[in-house]
Amino acid sequence: MSYIKTSDVFNSVQQLPPDALFNLKARLSKDPRPLKVDLGIGAYRDNNGKPWVLPSVVKAEKLITSDPNYNHEYLGISGLPQLTKAAAKTIIGHANFDHDRIISVQSLSGTGALHIASKFLSIIPTTKSKTVYISDPTWINHVNIFENEGFKVEKYPYWDYENKCLNFDAMLSYFQSIENGGIILLHACAHNPTGMDPTETQWRQILDVMHEKDHFVLFDSAYQGFASGSLEKDAFAIRLAVNEKLRDSCLLICQSFAKNVGMYGERVGCFHVVLPEGGNPSVSTSVLSHLNKITRSEVSNPPAYGAKIVSTILTNEELTNQWHKDLITMSGRIKEMRYKLRDHLVTLKTPGNWDHIVQQCGMFSFTGLNSEMAQRLEKKHAVYITGNGRASIAGLNEGNVEYVAKAIDEVVRHFQEQSKL
Repeated sequence: MSYIKTSDVFNSVQQLPPDALFNLKARLSKDPRPLKVDLGIGAYRDNNGKPWVLPSVVKAEKLITSDPNYNHEYLGISGLPQLTKAAAKTIIGHANFDHDRIISVQSLSGTGALHIASKFLSIIPTTKSKTVYISDPTWINHVNIFENEGFKVEKYPYWDYENKCLNFDAMLSYFQSIENGGIILLHACAHNPTGMDPTETQWRQILDVMHEKDHFVLFDSAYQGFASGSLEKDAFAIRLAVNEKLRDSCLLICQSFAKNVGMYGERVGCFHVVLPEGGNPSVSTSVLSHLNKITRSEVSNPPAYGAKIVSTILTNEELTNQWHKDLITMSGRIKEMRYKLRDHLVTLKTPGNWDHIVQQCGMFSFTGLNSEMAQRLEKKHAVYITGNGRASIAGLNEGNVEYVAKAIDEVVRHFQEQSKL
């Protein structure tokens, strides 16, 4: 083997393409045009287009910093116990909550929870598959996280691109066709990027197949309460799985508080392992030991400040009630913007049917615009959406929604005329 000088060891490292979403944000920040609209990054904005600190968060911060025992000491490896316990009850439900079945640790928001899930699944010798099945389409980081841990990533049918709706029959058929014991990643609510969720009846059918085929279910819950304004409604699929359909199975839950508490930069999340009902109680200790090893070896222990904010909101009745109001404020404004965008497009007689915008939920809309249309929106109108046509409805407000509709109308008509040439 030839010797490589230490000064040359990095010469063969090839530059990777930039992250598409954050590169979009960088282009927008450099755009000198006075009117520009950010519909790329998934972050809530108020009706003035400004970041919004939730009133429940403001009150929680005051309580935390005024406490004479307030400090910046390390948390334990598993995180803040008040957070992990309250977070598990928030997503699984207080009724019939079984502490013996739930192992919870704090994570670096939802991305960190998914990373812990991937590391944990990679070391379990009894998992039947090194393949993870994700929806087509999905959040791009799902692919990155699991491929980095050596998993093969396969896509299951989810979105009907032609009819702009859920491709439910094809999805269910796919789940039935793959080998038993597949690792299936499911979006709990407000599917990213499509904004289209299964109905409650469809969720029952999906979970029936998960049980019949003994598939290993991993839920990604990034928008509980943010999608509909109701914590209960947005946790329907998870609670149905834990408390009814998959009671005799193991499943994983990745939980983020970035969107629903506005903890974007504080990176607050939790990872939960749900054990089968009536299983071996000693398993909990073994599982937790591995989760703690993952955290200890990578971040030592989780960050405290955001965890204290969220735990205070979840455990203080007054702040919990305020948070529920905050969720209704955010989800309600986004829903209003969906209807205004659709209605403006209808008024403009923009070619095509735009009802899918109001049939979707949560932060994002899968508009149906292609990459060329997205590029024209950006270059001609300074309206920024992702290349797959995903638009963050949270970036719309009374001051820009009509402008965005007119921009979409121009782009659609432009390419319609181009197709006739």
